[in-house]
Amino acid sequence: MAIASPSAPSCCCTTRTGSAYRRFSQPISTWAGAKVQCRVLPRPAIASRLNASSDGELVYELNYSQRRRRGAFPVYVKLPVDVVDPTAQTMRRKKAMAQSFRALAAAGVEGVVMEVWWGLVERNFLESTIGKEVFLNFDACQGSDAISLLAVTKGVFTGQEGIPLPLWVLEEMDKDPDVSYADRFGRRSMEYISLGCDVLPVLHGRSPIQAYADLMRSFRDTFRSFLGGTITGIQVGLGPGGELRYPSCPTQKLTQASRSGELGEFQCYDKYMLASLRACACKIGMREWGYGGPIDASSLMQNPESTEFFRSDGSWNTPYGEFFLEWYSGMLLLHGERICREAETIFRGNEVNMSGKVGGIHWHYGTQSHPSELTSGYYNTSARDGYIPIARMFGRYSFTMCCSCFEMQDAEEQQINPASQPESFLKQLLLAARICDIPLEGENYSTNLDNESFQQVLKMSKFYSDGLEMPLFSFNFVRMDKNLFEPRNWVSFSRFVRQMSAVNMFQASLDSGGGHTSLSPPSASAFAGTILAY
Repeated sequence: MAIASPSAPSCCCTTRTGSAYRRFSQPISTWAGAKVQCRVLPRPAIASRLNASSDGELVYELNYSQRRRRGAFPVYVKLPVDVVDPTAQTMRRKKAMAQSFRALAAAGVEGVVMEVWWGLVERNFLESTIGKEVFLNFDACQGSDAISLLAVTKGVFTGQEGIPLPLWVLEEMDKDPDVSYADRFGRRSMEYISLGCDVLPVLHGRSPIQAYADLMRSFRDTFRSFLGGTITGIQVGLGPGGELRYPSCPTQKLTQASRSGELGEFQCYDKYMLASLRACACKIGMREWGYGGPIDASSLMQNPESTEFFRSDGSWNTPYGEFFLEWYSGMLLLHGERICREAETIFRGNEVNMSGKVGGIHWHYGTQSHPSELTSGYYNTSARDGYIPIARMFGRYSFTMCCSCFEMQDAEEQQINPASQPESFLKQLLLAARICDIPLEGENYSTNLDNESFQQVLKMSKFYSDGLEMPLFSFNFVRMDKNLFEPRNWVSFSRFVRQMSAVNMFQASLDSGGGHTSLSPPSASAFAGTILAY
């Protein structure tokens, strides 16, 4: 697999009473016959996510006293990046975490998401340090009515958090630079191992897929007693930032890429990717198509209409363009298939639900060729739907699809980048999930705490769920920090959580309060201690 570093498992805790609710526990017609048994638990349960890249996350779904209503959408909150110490053995700021968990539980949040990085938990070859101590610390912090915890391993260097791959993986990349992705200028990405060597023994005699499978087995064996109880789900990292994509643009630059309009670069110039491309070109008798990616895709920052490949009538829509893009996106899909198959096999019978994430690459959605999506590995253009194949792949392995951009609006983004259409992009992903009958997880792309952003999340949640008899949807808020607990922000967030729990009754603005108030927002005194504790 193209693991630069497998990301971390993520977990969800959910409270259950009566006919207990388990996250995404209902069988879906496209799932391979997978059924999850729901059990009544006397305490919160956790759903864990395993990520193969920098974005592995653990979701802890909280369960408190209330039984989840039909039509309610649970909300989870991602914990601070540094919530676990560098040894991945214990939790930091335990007092602050305990206060935070109580505040989140009072607001109606179902769980928290915690990230544990591969570069921290397996610094040395075959020496995993994922410890149960983290769970014990979490249990000590949560009290009787709060959340449970699990570690998620992340594996890529994200720049912002500054946690690289394990040293032993980086050493192998130094020995053989072609283990890492490369663009046409020879620039190497250290975020993720090239998927061109997915099944080749390039890591101390193991393939990247085998290394990731070993990490998942270690996780399963270490936390076996939590699986199906405390841990109810696992998100598998599939690429940079945990997302199924190529590192066409460095992860730490993605938040700026949407504003600058970066096209991205095709990541197919390491010897392993080139060997695959040549073989495919020779197979169809077009050897000259196998020497690399499009030579006329121009530079990262250029207007796509000024390039031969990406312009509206460019070579992306020619037989050569179709060949290359089919191969490039097909390799990514095969990579996702390999990891999902391993994960499904490893965790089969453990009563945990699996999920994977798709990148929110929206800044050229308003063009004909969608260049930034193409370089990321999504063969999605004005003439072709590139997300249906991904949704079908997730469905084959009973995976939930996770995607971001739920708070973004076309009109707002187009003031900065006229070609950006995050809202339209997300609607296409939501329709793909509906067509393929798979559950969905939503996330916010940026940390906005205003009412308008929360209202947009509600709007897009209803876009996915309207007309479905039993929509399986949850939302992960990214992320918890001291700003979340500021009085004005906390009131907005608490109102949002209540409305998500009664989303079928949501009619207009968040300011209306929704008409269903099962929980009152905690007073300022309830969370003042949390703010001070940060």
